[in-house]
Amino acid sequence: MTDVRLRFAPSPTGYLHIGGLRTALYNYLYAKQNGGDFLLRIEDTDRTRFVEGAIENLLEALQWAGLHVDEGVKMTDGRIVQAGAHAPYIQSERVSMRIYDDIADKLLEEGHAYPCFCTKERLDTLRAQQKADGKVPRYDGLCRGISPEDAKARIEAGEEYVLRMKLPAKTHIVFDDLIRGHMDIATEDMDDQVLIKSDGFPTYHLAVVVDDHAMGITHVVRGEEWLPSTPKHVLLYDMLGWEKPVFVHLPTVLNKDHKKLSKRNDDVAVEDFRAQGYLPEGLINYLALVGWSPEDNQEIFTMDELIEAFDFTRVSSSGGIFDRDKLNWVNAQHIKQKSDEELAALLQPYLKEAGRIDDETDPAWLMLLAATFKENLHTLQDIVEESAMVFADTVDTVEPEAEEYLQSEQAPVLAKAMHEAIGSVEDFAEEAKTLMKRVQKETGIKGKPLFMTMRSLLTGSVHGPDLNQLLLLLGPDKLQRRLQAYL
Repeated sequence: MTDVRLRFAPSPTGYLHIGGLRTALYNYLYAKQNGGDFLLRIEDTDRTRFVEGAIENLLEALQWAGLHVDEGVKMTDGRIVQAGAHAPYIQSERVSMRIYDDIADKLLEEGHAYPCFCTKERLDTLRAQQKADGKVPRYDGLCRGISPEDAKARIEAGEEYVLRMKLPAKTHIVFDDLIRGHMDIATEDMDDQVLIKSDGFPTYHLAVVVDDHAMGITHVVRGEEWLPSTPKHVLLYDMLGWEKPVFVHLPTVLNKDHKKLSKRNDDVAVEDFRAQGYLPEGLINYLALVGWSPEDNQEIFTMDELIEAFDFTRVSSSGGIFDRDKLNWVNAQHIKQKSDEELAALLQPYLKEAGRIDDETDPAWLMLLAATFKENLHTLQDIVEESAMVFADTVDTVEPEAEEYLQSEQAPVLAKAMHEAIGSVEDFAEEAKTLMKRVQKETGIKGKPLFMTMRSLLTGSVHGPDLNQLLLLLGPDKLQRRLQAYL
């Protein structure tokens, strides 16, 4: 059996899009499920769109997400390296090796391609006229009629040209897609695709076929925007006599308005979600479900469970809706699964950035904070707002329901009793859990009047974390300041 080999092949045009991460994830899951390899190739033949630092950002995002590259472009000790038998894995570096030129020459010699000398002005005029006539814009084949001798002479004279694929007349290109099913496209509905641009760089269409073949890719899994181009790729495989891979075209990730996610209106970069405090486990778990439905309706997965359960036959052909509320719920479940120690470490950067803690903060206190608010967190960033009550010296805001308790007869009685009880303890950490019982015994107030009033006194709210944990978090000095301010 042929080894299963899948690749993620993004262009270095900036951040890693959330849809790109899902494409990488589906490639990774299928490769791992079948004991195969997950490759990373950088497709940078369009030099006008290259963004400095984009490869580093891409590698960091994949590493953070837990998608570890078996072969191709990797990050090692902060450096970009290329590991594997098919290097280089950066397309621009392959150009200088004449890998694409040799294939282009073969297509030209065998009559599957031809030089085109049409200027940009002529092509723009042609397309404009075709649109005005209600036709689909496509190249009219003018340069097909140039003899090889004339073409060679014009090239040697320095005339600018591109190399185009010569589509066969009245031919049907057929292939099967694991999600879309059987596809049948007539060449009359296609265009003589440019294979080599005037700057000598291959277009995506030639480079992707050459590289996928050279690297032994068995399954091409990519976004549905490449589906219209696939017949051209299938034809190139046939022209070159190469075995075709299995094609899988994934549905687009859409926002709640059923429109494609856009940077203008939506968070689309993986780094945005990372900064907002989403766990890699939570984001990956949720992204797997955007377009794929597991057989048993399970919703919370580890990576290993996703690898075992994933199946392309259960990926929808229609766009997957990116639902932020559902993402928050999934992420919250993964936060709950963290130990208090793990969660405390993850929360530290957000609390430090907000100026709430520093390097001297007691680790045990941080673990208590994590344990106290764990159930309330949808993202790590939520800790800043959820725990705000712990860091204030006084109760500055009082909710209307809490105000009723503060106006009650028992409020000053309880405030005084707690104030005195705190002042009488010798070891606060040990005796904090007994304070509520002492106050109850001293005042005779119990149940809802006791707990609701005390919570209102200490936080200005009737809702919140366990009171005993809250007492420990606030500590004796802060508790006394709050009670004294009320009294």
